[in-house]
Amino acid sequence: MESNEILAVVDSVSTEKGIEKEIIFSAIEIAIASASQRHFHEDADLYVKIDKDTGEYSTFRNWIVFDESNEEFHHETHISKIDSDLELGEVFSQQQENITFGRIETQAARQVMLQKVREAEREKVVDQFRSKDNKLVSGSVKRVTRDNIIVDITHEAEALLPRDKLMPGEIYKINDRIRAILQIVEIEGRGPQLMLNRSCPEMVTELFNIEVPEINEDIIEIRGIARDAGSRSKIAVKTNDGRIDPVGACVGMRGSRVQAVSSELGNERIDIIIYDDNPAQLVINALSPAKVESIVMDEDSRSMEIAVNEDNLALAIGSRGQNIRLASRLVGWDLNIISNEEAEAKVKVDETEFLAKIIDSLSVKEEIAEKLINSGFSSFDDIAYANDDILKEFIDSNEEVVRIKSASEDAALLEAMVVVTEEEDNIESLSDLKLDEENIKKLSNKGIKNKDDLAELSIDELQDIIEITSDEASDMIMKAREHWFSK
Repeated sequence: MESNEILAVVDSVSTEKGIEKEIIFSAIEIAIASASQRHFHEDADLYVKIDKDTGEYSTFRNWIVFDESNEEFHHETHISKIDSDLELGEVFSQQQENITFGRIETQAARQVMLQKVREAEREKVVDQFRSKDNKLVSGSVKRVTRDNIIVDITHEAEALLPRDKLMPGEIYKINDRIRAILQIVEIEGRGPQLMLNRSCPEMVTELFNIEVPEINEDIIEIRGIARDAGSRSKIAVKTNDGRIDPVGACVGMRGSRVQAVSSELGNERIDIIIYDDNPAQLVINALSPAKVESIVMDEDSRSMEIAVNEDNLALAIGSRGQNIRLASRLVGWDLNIISNEEAEAKVKVDETEFLAKIIDSLSVKEEIAEKLINSGFSSFDDIAYANDDILKEFIDSNEEVVRIKSASEDAALLEAMVVVTEEEDNIESLSDLKLDEENIKKLSNKGIKNKDDLAELSIDELQDIIEITSDEASDMIMKAREHWFSK
């Protein structure tokens, strides 16, 4: 490629595409280096520098300074300290003779340059929309394919709306108007892409921002949202002005505001609840109108066991478990619904098991063990750090109180050691399935502690917890089940 040709290409492409000349020069440098590569070893590290004033270019090759006695020394990529006069690890560069391009090399360089220019052009368009990432945009349908809908969002920009990001049953035709959440997604090998999504929770949030002025004015905050696209959503709202009812403001006069949002979402049902910093109270609000009788919280696993009476059981769970599932997503805790009768039975079982542990570990009579439980002690830690006066009500001597508290402390420590060992075994078990720490934590928060727990999941259930493809989920579940059949 002649120097005058390079300058002419830079000028014309910059003017036509509105791309900075530096970017085009860089694209041409990469294109020339790529086309020159076929005349060198495949491992050769080449780069090209263009004089921006004259258009003349020079070709250079890099070598890494490496120990010549090392068996991994490679003459095409490495150079010795003696030959380079540099230190180990540094890069030695040397100018090479420019390659004379034939038809094939010229065509290859042109293709690489066009690809880089297209990427730069796309990056320029994407940059214009950085401020609108995860915001609501509107456009018109330009083209409909089997897998995607291409939408014009401006005269110069189009975005891709995958069919799996539509709500169930939605159909669009060419020239139809459409509103969706714009998401800038990095795709490997293609760079940032403009994508649209109508099934994400942000779709509901952005529509309420439009319909409820108090949200834009920061008088009302949307603190959480959980959504089954096209079916049902739950949003938690909070007011920063005690004189304003946040639920009433979001519902609007005769339901006008929430109905406008619902209509845009294909009449999706929307539950608006009061946000509370206390997760237990937030759960109670989220499950309303079902009445919660009691809640047992486990902060370590972020799980709650919720008891309701039989009449409210179906209402709390919802059709196909939707209500409790959405409430769980909204609160960020794993929720388990049981009836009052089951809760009472579970308490009795736990008390009976703990009674036996007290008798065995503390060497006390059944009568004393029962009094400890009746006094509200539910763990060895409770007993170990109890007020002496409480224990003295049914224990005769100070020495016996001290002995029982000391034995309780030992029993609590032993239980903790067993739990830690079990957790370590479980983590090792899940690590065997090539799971990283973040995904192991996500599984643990959902009560999936080991291979057996994971083996009982369905593909969809596993995908709901961690980001994984259907094939990867299937392989992982089968791997977790292997030891069932090898016993």
